[in-house]
Amino acid sequence: MPSKSIDHAFNASELTGAASDPTYAGALSFMRRPYRKDVAGADAVVWGIPFDAAVSNRPGARFGPQAIRRASAIFDNDPQYPFERDLFAEFSVVDYGDCLLDYGNHQETPDRIEAEAGRILDTGAFLFTLGGDHFVTWPLLKAHVARHGPLSLVQFDAHQDTWDDDGKRIDHGSFVARAVREGLVDPDTSIQIGIRTHAPEDFGIQIIYGHELEEMRTGDVASRILARVGNRPAYLTFDIDCLDPAYAPGTGTPVAGGPSTAKMLSILRQLRRLDIRGGDVVEVSPPYDHADVTAIAGASVAMYTLGLMAERRAIERS
Repeated sequence: MPSKSIDHAFNASELTGAASDPTYAGALSFMRRPYRKDVAGADAVVWGIPFDAAVSNRPGARFGPQAIRRASAIFDNDPQYPFERDLFAEFSVVDYGDCLLDYGNHQETPDRIEAEAGRILDTGAFLFTLGGDHFVTWPLLKAHVARHGPLSLVQFDAHQDTWDDDGKRIDHGSFVARAVREGLVDPDTSIQIGIRTHAPEDFGIQIIYGHELEEMRTGDVASRILARVGNRPAYLTFDIDCLDPAYAPGTGTPVAGGPSTAKMLSILRQLRRLDIRGGDVVEVSPPYDHADVTAIAGASVAMYTLGLMAERRAIERS
């Protein structure tokens, strides 16, 4: 029998190195990374927030972290395309598990997310979060800004999420408005890609609408993002409904007319010069998914983001 591991997520003795579990078996951490609550020494941490009480249409994103982890198993032991390397040979990543939330007291949710994210960031690790609905990005931004200062927002989405907000709402459609008003993100260096709806405000954030995106080459989109952000620290948030429902049916507020998974992954691959300080993929809703199509897309977004970080660390260490 070829050399194989099993349950690498629990049995790994080192933070680096690929797993070799069968793709159809074993403990399902994100890409088989070791499950750890002690993240000391890790370059990056993957974390889930199973929350969907802020949705305005279909629920189910609370199951997103589980589905994304399951879908990620196919990436675990080969050189990851298109990075042509074992991402974890020198870049150590752990799966921190999920955030514990009280389903009966949603007003406590943002503080719980912010506090736990802050503890992870205090270790110096890069944090990538698996949502959950898009409300979770607001407390995540607060935790990241506390460490890095105001950030440029790079948002892949069908929606602007700039609807009216009184500062108390638990609403996935207003987190950007709140983040701008609170000074968490700099609208003059922020950009939204794939927007296919209208909202009352844009706050000066640059928008690439869905119909524009359809006509643009991926390199031109990446160049627009890099020019807008420049060398400023950025937070990357990817709402899976940025993709057309043909490529991401498993989401709460699907909007027709969006791009393909291939196009958006190509854009992500070309953002290696972006100074990403944190990121998330949100709104994967498995109850509306088919054959894990949406979960695979979400797992790919997460893997590509970690791939960019692994490349950056390799350059820094060379």
